[in-house]
Amino acid sequence: MRAMILAAGLGTRLQPLTELRAKPALPVVGRPIIGFLLEWLHHHGVTEVFINLHHREDSIREAVDASCPPGLRVEYAHEAVPLGTGGGLYRARHFLRQSDPAIVIAGDMLVDTDLDALIRHHRERQAACTLVLRHDPRAEAFGSIGIDRLHRVRRIAQRFNLGREFDAGLFTGIRLVSPALFESCPPHPPETPFEDLSGWLAPALESGHSGIHGEILEAADSIWMPVGTPAEYLAANFAPPHLQYLGSAGPQAAGTRVLTEPSPLVLGPGASLGPGARLERCVVWENEAVPAGFQGQGGVFAHGRFYALESPDVPRPPNRSDRT
Repeated sequence: MRAMILAAGLGTRLQPLTELRAKPALPVVGRPIIGFLLEWLHHHGVTEVFINLHHREDSIREAVDASCPPGLRVEYAHEAVPLGTGGGLYRARHFLRQSDPAIVIAGDMLVDTDLDALIRHHRERQAACTLVLRHDPRAEAFGSIGIDRLHRVRRIAQRFNLGREFDAGLFTGIRLVSPALFESCPPHPPETPFEDLSGWLAPALESGHSGIHGEILEAADSIWMPVGTPAEYLAANFAPPHLQYLGSAGPQAAGTRVLTEPSPLVLGPGASLGPGARLERCVVWENEAVPAGFQGQGGVFAHGRFYALESPDVPRPPNRSDRT
C-alpha cells in the first residue's frame, strides 16, 4: 500500500520556527512530526511513501532519515512553486494510482485512528475518495464537511452546498483515494497551484460525481492534534497524546526529558541547561545548550537563541501532567 505526505507548505503561521525547519520536521517531544506520521502509516501496512517538498526540504529529508521505520521506502519530489493540496496530489498521481486505495495526509498533525477500518469502509462503498472527518468541538473554528445518509459529501464548509445533509464533521486532512478519482480532476494548467477540496472535489460533485464520500470518526475513538500554530506546537509538546501505534515506548524520543513542575519544559535529546538557567513553558531542541543564567518564558530555544511564542500578557492554561 502507498501513501503521500503533503509537506510542501511554507508554514507561515509557525514562523519564526519554520524559518529554521519545515513544519513537518519540527520536533514534538524530541521526535519530528513527520516521524509520527511515518510510524502510523507503517503500523497499518503502508510500504511506500511519497513526500512533496518545497520549503527547507533539507530539514524534512534529515527528519525522515532519522525517524523512518525500517522497511518503509520513501520517494521525494521538489515543487519549484508550492502546488497546494490539489496540485501536489495530482502531480503524484502516477505514484498513487498503483495503490487502491492510497492514503494522502497532511504533514502537520499528530493522528491515531483505525486506518484498517477506514480502508475497509472505503472499499465496501467502492468510493473514489473518502475524506476522514471527525465529530469535534473545534469544527466551528476549522470548518466542517457535510455528508448524506449514504456517506456522500454534500457540503464543503461555506464554499459549496448541495443540500440533503445528514451529518457533518471536521476534516482531519486524511484522504483515501482510489485510481478512479484521478479521472475526475478538472483541467488545470501544468504546475498551477490549486486546492483539492475547492478546485477538484467540489467541481466533481457539482457535475454529479457520487463516489466522493466522508467517514466520520468519534472524538473518543480517534486522535487528531494539529500542529500548525505556535499555541498548537507548545500544546503538542507539553501534553502529547497517547498514540497506540507507538506501543509502550510512548511519544517522546529516547533521551528527551519532559518536566511538568514547576512549569512545563521539554528538553530534547542532548539538550542541557546552564547553571541558574530558568525556562517556563519552553521547548529546547536537541543538542542545544541553554546558557548559564538565561531566563525564558513561553517559547523555544533553538539554533543557539530563544524564540518567544507566547505573549507574557496572555492568560495561560493550568499545568497538565496527564497525557490524553
